[in-house]
Amino acid sequence: PPQRSAVKRQTRIRNIYDISVLDDNSRLLCLRILCEAGTYIRKLVYDIGEIMQCGATMIELRRTKVMHINEESNFVRLHELSDAIYRLKEENDETRFRELVRPVEFITEPLKSITVRCSAIDSLCHGAQLAIPGILKLSKEISLSENIAILSQKGELIALAESLMTTDEITKNKKGIACKTKRVIMKPGTYPKLWTKSESQD
Repeated sequence: PPQRSAVKRQTRIRNIYDISVLDDNSRLLCLRILCEAGTYIRKLVYDIGEIMQCGATMIELRRTKVMHINEESNFVRLHELSDAIYRLKEENDETRFRELVRPVEFITEPLKSITVRCSAIDSLCHGAQLAIPGILKLSKEISLSENIAILSQKGELIALAESLMTTDEITKNKKGIACKTKRVIMKPGTYPKLWTKSESQD
């Protein structure tokens, strides 16, 4: 947070995987930084200047990649989106809008997934943890504490979760909590309620 922010400043540890110099023009450097989510690049640049005892400040920042999405193939410029919305509203043409705005499932394509029964969906939408009886199929080689996409049988993203069991453990057991829900995406009520309080805790 900035110096005058009401938010308390706290030290946060983030991984920096790579820093490359793309261009060196006198006292200006163009850097490519591959880092963990939540990294403050402005603070990183400042810290580099402190370590080098020369001082440094960031002039411009551009995000070029998020997971498998990059500016060469997937990013959308705001003026393109604005034009597509205009066509949608004024000309009732949704073609370009559908090309630019992708479904939320696109962002989770690289993640391993678990497909659940329809009867389990609404309880997950209310924040319940995923129990083994609610699972229909799952990706191979799910590791412990791995980020997982929870999907409906139609491929709809229900929630993001953290695995509490491996694929082998899930397939060998009939009971137990397989995943811890981290973020619910689907609205409650999208699927009918087919659970009771006791069932959601099994």
